Amino acid sequence: MRKVSALPPRRGEDRRSWLSGAPPPRWVRALPPVLVVAICAATLISHDPLDIGFLLGAIPPLAVLSYSPLATAVLGGVVVALLNIPAFQLDRPGDTDLLTVVFVAGLSVFVSFVRSHRDAQLGLERTVAEAAQHAVVPPLPERVGAVRCAGLYRAAQRGTLVGGDFFDVRDGPFGVRVVTGDVQGHGLSAVSTVASLLGAFREAVLDQPDLASVAGRLDRRLLVDSADARHAELFATAALLEFSADALEVRVVVCGNPPPLLLRGARATELEVSPWTPLGLGLADAGAIETCTVSLRPGDRLFLASDGVVEARDGGGAFYPLADRLAALADADPSALPGLVWADLLRFCPAVQDDVTMLVLTPSPPARE
Repeated sequence: MRKVSALPPRRGEDRRSWLSGAPPPRWVRALPPVLVVAICAATLISHDPLDIGFLLGAIPPLAVLSYSPLATAVLGGVVVALLNIPAFQLDRPGDTDLLTVVFVAGLSVFVSFVRSHRDAQLGLERTVAEAAQHAVVPPLPERVGAVRCAGLYRAAQRGTLVGGDFFDVRDGPFGVRVVTGDVQGHGLSAVSTVASLLGAFREAVLDQPDLASVAGRLDRRLLVDSADARHAELFATAALLEFSADALEVRVVVCGNPPPLLLRGARATELEVSPWTPLGLGLADAGAIETCTVSLRPGDRLFLASDGVVEARDGGGAFYPLADRLAALADADPSALPGLVWADLLRFCPAVQDDVTMLVLTPSPPARE
């Protein structure tokens, strides 16, 4: 089964700034050679000597930001050579000036060596961290059983792939089951709770005969974890779905999470479900949880979004009108819909502060395609 990422790939995207560990932008790398060429050209064109030789002393420190120790040493050598070429008449430096430039160049090579090794270590640690986070929230399959899937996940904490939101789509003996939700807190501090809930969900998909029992299993998992952790009060909101074998019917349980939206034609309507308390607060007997059953038609799509979407506000304090925006994007391909909503959300609220999750589930039995 081919996998697609829950994070739509965008060429060259890195949410870190270059001052926080991301590769420096191209203009930083281009600055040292451009400065060398500009200084040489200016001195050759000018009929009178120019007192701009001091600018060459900035080239080795600038090279530290993006060049290897060897390239930094080469640029330092070029600077020293240029200061000694009479044709450029660069301030006619004395011995003290030359020794100062040589010292700065040598120091820059050392700093570049340290930076290069630090970057290599950080790159390794980031690779390991990404592998661990992908193990918690793996890439979303393009299809699970009779349901086509598309999704988007954006963690609020920069430089991380997993935050306080979670989702999963699994096929089991009782049909295709889906969970999406939001745990208390966000960022790396919430990852352990996310991992615990997803593990409980994956087991419940195989063992529990009905959706209410799955919700009860997740609730119990949080209660047990909270009892083991001193002063912990763990809770999470969640929406759980279960598709019939032909994907023409879906059962829904909502525990404090925004209800799914049904996109039918050009209309987006919120499913009328009986809300239950968030997970971890002690659900009633699973048999008392009311499950909403909705009939689906060919072409219907279910859109699930986390609090980070529905509670986003613009500068005037207005909430993001998700249903209206979905209706305006009804003609879009389901696989592109999460990305389109994300772009629209950023235009509405450029500074999204919470984790964001979106799932689009399209009933699509293989025999009908």
